[in-house]
Amino acid sequence: MEYQNLLIQNKDRIQYIIINRESKLNALNKDTLTELHTAFSEAFKNPAVGGIIITGAGPKAFVAGADISEFAHFDVAGGTALAQQGHSKVFDLIANGNKPVIAAINGFALGGGLELAMACHIRMASETAKMGLPEVTLGLIPGYGGTQRLAQLIGKGKALEMILTADMITAVEAQQFGLVTHVACPEDLLPAAEELLQKILSRAPLALASAIRAVNAGYTDGINGYQTEIEEFGHCFGTRDFKEGVDAFLGKRKAEFKGE
Repeated sequence: MEYQNLLIQNKDRIQYIIINRESKLNALNKDTLTELHTAFSEAFKNPAVGGIIITGAGPKAFVAGADISEFAHFDVAGGTALAQQGHSKVFDLIANGNKPVIAAINGFALGGGLELAMACHIRMASETAKMGLPEVTLGLIPGYGGTQRLAQLIGKGKALEMILTADMITAVEAQQFGLVTHVACPEDLLPAAEELLQKILSRAPLALASAIRAVNAGYTDGINGYQTEIEEFGHCFGTRDFKEGVDAFLGKRKAEFKGE
């Protein structure tokens, strides 16, 4: 598929999804969200893709928010549908993906942009990045999972402070709060994300998918995370990767996982 708002680049088993609306600070409009749904759906199904790095074009912004002009005149029904569709087609799709997704936050990550980063499995940030959820300054609240994922990541009190004040935080503060795991200088951000993802991709692919499902289960209402862990653990014993991992360990050699 030819994308108008995204750049797709493949490097070995890593796929880059780059939001390419630099003149708009990579704001999320309807078309971009549709393209993100397609790009991630295809990446999760593509056996040649082991993991994904998502970032924004240019040095200023990862995603500086949603395109407000598109929903300025929505009513209650329109706003509800906007959030519902965003959750199911993009944000939850990423969070529940079967392959690791790293957000490389290269600049402003505000509103829907921070929510997009929080839907990813791991977040890394440039030293110049700024993050926040400013929706209350528009008379709104975060609608793409921000109220839930931010509290899960940094705790209820700090999440409420960020949401209710609409204040931005720096990359260093985000790391201190647990919102991002690594901070790098701008030129080192993508190499650092690649290095981390390459390490992850040296592990068993089916086990990676099981680990993501098990961790997510603990944050999903109505699902027993411990039981999910037990079931996923058991499933791993039926994979060829498990047999390869054990043989490699006992034979003191590097495992060659096939995702089978």
